[in-house]
Amino acid sequence: MLDLNQLASECHAIAVDKGWYDQTRTIPELLMLVVSELAEALEEVRNGYSPGIIATVGAEQKPVGFAVEIADSIIRILDMCSHLDIDIQRAVEIKMAYNRTRPHRHGGKAY
Repeated sequence: MLDLNQLASECHAIAVDKGWYDQTRTIPELLMLVVSELAEALEEVRNGYSPGIIATVGAEQKPVGFAVEIADSIIRILDMCSHLDIDIQRAVEIKMAYNRTRPHRHGGKAY
């Protein structure tokens, strides 16, 4: 089984290595970095990209597309979890166990 804490640690190590922590990062800033990646995913949809397609562009063959922006969002979240010493594996397991007990379409919301 995939260990989210190990993956989070790897994401954070890359971010540190690439200079993203050369300055102090606040929680609001880290959260907005996640939001910005989700906004980029929305732009991919607006530009007509299919959700499952991963393309590359440029000489560097940079991956692009909706799925890549979702991946960026997850990477940012995991990086933040490692930085803040959050046991994301346990948090996800606890929340999923709770979600299994909830009624169908709980909360009465349409979406």
